[in-house]
Amino acid sequence: MAVHRKGLDKCVFSLRLFGNFQLQNERFLSTSLYRLASVKVGGKPPKFVPPPKPLIKDESRGPVPQRKFLSPEFIPPRQRTDPFKFYMERKDMVRRRSVLNIPEFYVGSVLCVTMADSNASSKTNSFVGICIQRGGRGLGATFVLRNIINNQGVEICYELYSPCIQSIQVLKLEKRLDDNLIYLRDALPEYSMVDPNMVPVLLPPNEDVPLNKLKVQMRPRPWSKRWELPRFNIKGIQFELSLSPARMENAKNTGRPWEEFDMLKEYDTSKLEEKIYTEIQQEMSKLKSG
Repeated sequence: MAVHRKGLDKCVFSLRLFGNFQLQNERFLSTSLYRLASVKVGGKPPKFVPPPKPLIKDESRGPVPQRKFLSPEFIPPRQRTDPFKFYMERKDMVRRRSVLNIPEFYVGSVLCVTMADSNASSKTNSFVGICIQRGGRGLGATFVLRNIINNQGVEICYELYSPCIQSIQVLKLEKRLDDNLIYLRDALPEYSMVDPNMVPVLLPPNEDVPLNKLKVQMRPRPWSKRWELPRFNIKGIQFELSLSPARMENAKNTGRPWEEFDMLKEYDTSKLEEKIYTEIQQEMSKLKSG
């Protein structure tokens, strides 16, 4: 009985080996025939094309919320939080925004502004530049664009809610290390140069605004202001390339480090921003529905 069992096991093992050998021969023959056919047709075997990656969707996560943005001119100055004047101004600003699309932009963003110009042949005038400053409150809000044209620095100050503005397009949305880039006047010209035919760089509405950590190189002194002083709190200038260590040490001695602990200088507008943001959204929805 044991002898018959051993013989049966050997027979099964030989059959398995024969089946595996036959399968390998079939695979070899199929691949070799495909290669020969491709060589006869084109002369070269086709390149390997990997299969497309599967698209994996995480359905456990909800929709990504869009970023909230409240333009700084909506926030009234300090100790002027509830006057009737700013409330009426906000209503006029919302009406203007219902006609003109004023996009989200920051100091350091690249904009293209088109204005009505009766002296131009096309009755419009466009300018592309870097936003170097935002100022003013309410209907008096302004922003400054800078560019280098024919090796000459050109700056234009626009009123944000001016009826002469026909369109404001953001070509590149980004932030810089400082909230004011007026020091670009004293920097090398390449840091202010923007291509007038620049193609817009799109940013999804659910992504954070990128921070450009570029530090500019300044021209030789004298500058329009002593930017190295601590009261300006400039982070986007390479001072080590223009100033000596002794001058930098003297500038640090003029600082007032105790002012950062002065709680009266802080102006917390978080609750006020939420209130104004909801008010503006309600006004915009009323104008759209009406």
